[in-house]
Amino acid sequence: MAKSSKQLDELFHNALKDIYFAEKKIVATLPKMAKAANSPELKESFEKHKVQSEGHVKRLDEVFAMIDAKPQAKTCDVIMGIVKEGEGLMEEYKGSPALDAALLAVAQAVEHYEISRYGTLKCWAEELGIDEAVSLLDDTLQEEEETDIALTALAKSVVNMQAEAA
Repeated sequence: MAKSSKQLDELFHNALKDIYFAEKKIVATLPKMAKAANSPELKESFEKHKVQSEGHVKRLDEVFAMIDAKPQAKTCDVIMGIVKEGEGLMEEYKGSPALDAALLAVAQAVEHYEISRYGTLKCWAEELGIDEAVSLLDDTLQEEEETDIALTALAKSVVNMQAEAA
């Protein structure tokens, strides 16, 4: 018997569960990264992004409601890999002037994944005609892009110079 073909709405729902897991994992991980960071600016950036990520979870709750689905997380292997890499770098570079540069690089890897995922979800929501979801996903996408730009600026103006100067 042939397997029934999956539709875009199922793919959308599956990706939504993936990013829901990712955002919740990020909320749990950012305080550890903030604690490990040496730079006050980097600590502040991580703390700010934690609050933003909590808002992203709330938006995702709303999107789940729009598709009549219970908010549910599905393990995101990408985020788990990035978190594992971050934990390894925190251990390896503990006490090193390069620690903040390593933490920032991990944070940007997370941002780039989120930008990719939210861009895709927004596109699919448009295709599926879930207009309110398009707006919410776009709001989050814009915040993720702004965070990435801010992290790049922080890397160039403070963190990388401190890592190199030491």
